[in-house]
Amino acid sequence: MMAQCKTARSARLALPQVTLCAATSVNVTATVWALEASLAQIDFAACKLFTDAPIKPENSAISVVPITRLGSSAAYSEFLLSQMVDHVVTSHCLVAQWDGHVLDAARWRPEFLDYDYIGATWPQFDDGHDVGNGGFSLRSRRLMEACRDPQFKAVHPEDIAIGRTNRSWLEGRGMRFAPPELADLFATERGGDLQTSFGYHGVWNMPRAIGVEAFWRVFRELDDRATVSHDFSSILNDVRHGRSGQLRMVRMIANHIKYRLGRAKGDSLTSESSDRKA
Repeated sequence: MMAQCKTARSARLALPQVTLCAATSVNVTATVWALEASLAQIDFAACKLFTDAPIKPENSAISVVPITRLGSSAAYSEFLLSQMVDHVVTSHCLVAQWDGHVLDAARWRPEFLDYDYIGATWPQFDDGHDVGNGGFSLRSRRLMEACRDPQFKAVHPEDIAIGRTNRSWLEGRGMRFAPPELADLFATERGGDLQTSFGYHGVWNMPRAIGVEAFWRVFRELDDRATVSHDFSSILNDVRHGRSGQLRMVRMIANHIKYRLGRAKGDSLTSESSDRKA
């Protein structure tokens, strides 16, 4: 039977079956903003931010859960695969990152909850195991529990572990992955369409997803800009539009050079949402 969701009188979407979650030790302010962007449109059962940062969000709907510092993207993967489920009591968990959140709650489809895993499609794979990205993903609690089974191969990154390395094994245990067509309606990353998807992931999508001015406000708060470097040219092209576009370009180039120099010295932080699979 198709899972049902409730709509409040105010037309806000209510998802009492879903816990909104994010885990990070970097770009914490931007992560809070992403959670708030989703909470602005949807009433979730709970919203949990797992971090070691001493932060107290103004939005009382965000519960901060203290964790040990996630010092690498591999540590992030390990946390999602083995620990996050201990804090989720609902049937599903919606994972967000600083560069991935809900775009339009009106695009929610009740059938999303019929599946154990949905993430944006991976167009670089053509073997049928192309769903999907974990940076903005919906996963069932039973799938999260299965990821702790000794037979599950807990490789890094965690979305590859779920969507490719262990997909056949998970399906053998009754887990359902959304078909690509539905995954594209759920989220945009390298595939999908920002004009039709419920949410998105990827810093390269942000200027078009939330607008250049809003993206710039987020960008200025980042303490780890590693992910920006992966699609630097396209992002730079987007930020040149609008008021102060040329100044933004100059500042982005300066920050990019600083990041590259820091990386050469081994000083850069490691972000959990890098585009590792392209």
